Amino acid sequence: MQLLFFNEEYMKINNCPMNIKKIRHLVLLSGIMLFWNLNMDAQDPGTVTIDSEKTVDAEQNDQWKSGDNPYPARPRDMWELGVNIGHPMISGDVEPLIPSGFGAGLHLRKSLNYFFSLKLTGNYFSTKGLDARPQSLSSLVNEKTFTQNNLKGRFGEQTAIHRNYKTTIWTGGLEGVVNIGNLLFHQPNPKWNMNISAGIGFQIPKTRVNLFDGNNNYNWASVTQGLDLGSKSDRKTARKRLKDMLDNSWETKGGVDKNIRALGDDKSLYPTFTGSLGVVRKINDRINLGLQHQVVFADNDLLDGFEYRSASDMSNSNDVLHYTSLSLNFNLGKKSKRTEPLYWNNPMAPVLSDVAEVKSRPVVNLSESEVEDLLEMLERDAERPEPLQLEDVAQYMQDQGYLTEDEINEIINNKISNLRMDWWLPMIHFDLDKYYVRPEFYGHLKHVATVLKNHPNEKMVVRGFADNRGAEDYNEVLSYNRAKAVIDYLVEEYDIPRERMILQYKGEDEELVPGLPDNHTLDQREERQQFLNRRVEFYIARPGDESMDRPDGPEAGEGTPGSSRPGTKYSGNKNSGY
Repeated sequence: MQLLFFNEEYMKINNCPMNIKKIRHLVLLSGIMLFWNLNMDAQDPGTVTIDSEKTVDAEQNDQWKSGDNPYPARPRDMWELGVNIGHPMISGDVEPLIPSGFGAGLHLRKSLNYFFSLKLTGNYFSTKGLDARPQSLSSLVNEKTFTQNNLKGRFGEQTAIHRNYKTTIWTGGLEGVVNIGNLLFHQPNPKWNMNISAGIGFQIPKTRVNLFDGNNNYNWASVTQGLDLGSKSDRKTARKRLKDMLDNSWETKGGVDKNIRALGDDKSLYPTFTGSLGVVRKINDRINLGLQHQVVFADNDLLDGFEYRSASDMSNSNDVLHYTSLSLNFNLGKKSKRTEPLYWNNPMAPVLSDVAEVKSRPVVNLSESEVEDLLEMLERDAERPEPLQLEDVAQYMQDQGYLTEDEINEIINNKISNLRMDWWLPMIHFDLDKYYVRPEFYGHLKHVATVLKNHPNEKMVVRGFADNRGAEDYNEVLSYNRAKAVIDYLVEEYDIPRERMILQYKGEDEELVPGLPDNHTLDQREERQQFLNRRVEFYIARPGDESMDRPDGPEAGEGTPGSSRPGTKYSGNKNSGY
């Protein structure tokens, strides 16, 4: 098994000829060692759909990419500016025309998260209504339109009129929008989106009615003469007659509620509640097209100029504004700095992308016979026809998608630098505040014992270390106990003479990962790094190496399994030996 512990020339693999047919096995074993025992950070983090430069916290997002933070940073997304046109209609006491008018408006929308956003709106509407049904003048005398315009007695011998209106409305509001189309499991981002919104706002209506032909009365009776209003076609004829008869002067002001009047003599401002349902189609990263129906509620029964539905129905129910619109929406912001609005981003995309990347990684799965053949091959020292070069190993691993040559060289060089020794010997690690030898490191110690048995003239330095938490004298005793526990294990299990091992300790000095916090509130990555610092290293002894006595200080650590402290910590992976 000497092949597992290279000296400097051995590590260059220049003097290690090997049957090319066996390369595959060695490379696979090397891949396992490199991945799981040397440097787990060398793994590619996978396909990531969030660019750190487009997030509110680039550092957090980089940590998420590398696996050091479980959560990505929130993307910095664009604003949406929308322009709409559509068809407004008043549902009230007077029949609306179909089509009844037109509307137009703007909105500005910003997401708060993937599912909820705020929308600031402003619209203008112009809408008309003509009632084919004649309305008795006796039932209209209490209407505000009549009383506020002093119309009593102006209709002569007329007994009925046909109500009508022309209303213009300015509205504004703030809506909360919930979208339900971007949580997807079968594609990265949505092309269609559906949203529901509700909000508050205001409306400023202005209503006019057309009751007189200049200074004369209209011939209202001619509108329904000879018609049966129970017939749909006759009602249509009546509306056409009425439309043709009216002169489009709209000379009479519609009634207003003087208790709400706020903007002059003929304008009132009403608070509103709005509800909307819409569907949107994405055109490209900048533009989308939306279809929406909005309903606007206000405490106002005078949008159509009249309060009562008919002579027999004198109930007072508020008029409701409906608006069906088509909008063209633009995403505002630099694409290099911002993503699309979050409601066009699928929050599951990074998760599913990472899962797919992990599933696509090459699987190293040696059969039992392949492992036995590989171990037998490594133990043989017979002559082999061809040398195996490091470049061959690197090229194979690159072809298989494991690591590139540069990554292999960097990992090996870093490991050599950290170990600071001439021989490639393993190290073992310990749980927090423990000197118990973990069973997953028994194989490492077997390798150390093999080296000592195969080189009976060599002595070995066994050096213990602790992490930087705890008092200095405590950590020195703890690192001494760890080195002693390892030596005792080698003596008891493999009959290695005690005098061939030189016990040394360094306490919290010479950390593999320096600069870590010296407290117990570390995150998982920092705990994993502290696990590397709690170790025992092995060196082939050099002239001048001598054993060190137990340092002064309190008794430290425990020789039992598991960490001595509850809560978050890192104790390695039982399968990988780390």
